[in-house]
Parts: sequence; C-alpha cells; structure tokens
Amino acid sequence: MEQGKYSLGLLLFFILSCLFLLSFSGSVEAYKNYTVGDSLGWFDKLEKPNVNYQKWVAAKNFSLGDFLIFNTDNNHSVIQTYNVTTYKLCDYEDAQDNDTIQWSSADPSATTPHPVTVSVPLLKEGMVYFFSSDYDGEQCKNGQHFKINVTHGQGLPESLKNPPEESPGPISPTSGDEESTPDTIVPSNFNHPQEASDDKEASGSDSLSMHWKLKDRTLNGILVFLGLVYLF
Repeated sequence: MEQGKYSLGLLLFFILSCLFLLSFSGSVEAYKNYTVGDSLGWFDKLEKPNVNYQKWVAAKNFSLGDFLIFNTDNNHSVIQTYNVTTYKLCDYEDAQDNDTIQWSSADPSATTPHPVTVSVPLLKEGMVYFFSSDYDGEQCKNGQHFKINVTHGQGLPESLKNPPEESPGPISPTSGDEESTPDTIVPSNFNHPQEASDDKEASGSDSLSMHWKLKDRTLNGILVFLGLVYLF
C-alpha cells in the first residue's frame, strides 16, 4: 500500500514537473520592430561605407506582423518588392503594382537633406526584397539592398488585417514633392507598434501578458509543491 502511494506520488510529481517546464518554454514572442542597419540607418556605401545589410539580416528572424523601421533621408528611397527580377535590376519602373511598393521616394529638388523615418509592416510570408532605386539604381548597386524570409509566426494582428479601403496606402511612385514625402511615412490604415520605451500602451500590454505568465507559473509551482508534499 505504501509502495503504491509512493509510485502514484512519483507519477504525479513527474506530470506536474512537465507542466511547470512547459509554462516556461511555451510562451509566444511578441511582434517586433527592427531598425534597419541599427545605428547606421538606411544608406548606401558611398555615404556610409560601413553599412552591411546582409550581415544585419543574418542573425534575425522575421515574422508576419513585425515592422521594419528605415531611418534615412530624403535623398534615399525605400522600395519593397516580391519580385526577384525587380530586385536584381535595382529598378522598379517596370514592376507590377501587385508585387512592388514604393514606401518612400527621393526628392531631387531638395537642396538640403532632412531625416525621414519609414515604417514598413511585414504582411506576406516568403521572400521579401528591399532596395533604394534612386540615381538609376546607383544606391542599390552600392550596397543599399537586402532580402529577408518572412515566416508565419503568430500571423497578422487584427490591426493589419483587411485595412479600410478609404485609408491612404503608401505614396505613389510618381510623387516627389515635399508634401508627398513627410518626415514620417506610415499609412494611416496601419497601427504599427512603437518601441517599448516610447509606447505606454505597448508597455501596458506587455505588463498584462507578463502578469498572466507569472500567475500561470506560480500555479504550476504550487502544484509541484503539493505533489512533493503528497510524495513525502
């Protein structure tokens, strides 16, 4: 009888221990913001010789719902395409509307460069290509390009699903005046996340998520403790 109780307690302890470990390993990562090029920003090698976007991409995992933040200026553009030929040519002029987006264009009439920040959501799985096509592709050919593989991850958040038709999308390839190239370019139909230190709502959401994770782990810890009591 005593041995049967010991065996049952050992089995209970094993099951509860597995649940406790799963509570640590089963957490889902939040959507991420990636600052392209980190502190170097989005420029070609002629302007910043140390940029290496292939190296920057190498250690990262990109998923649906993440954002790429391009810190650049009005002399550089941000082109996103799913067409590898467009990417290799460093030219979007003959690209199809359904596979290429110009998120930001250069302003050749500007006499003084000014900073521009462009936020790009990752909305489609698979290979995605980015480059700057200005000055007949010179910037792209001088290192201002990269490609990433976007995985499913958690899938798209509700804020990025089925955006309203009346909301403006990315700027058109033909626009080039100052009004069409604001300092921060984000389509109004996208509710992109901010960095945790700058967004109270995101911080609150993270705090709530952490609160429930801690409660779950505490409960599992209590169950493991009860299993030990029962065992001994």
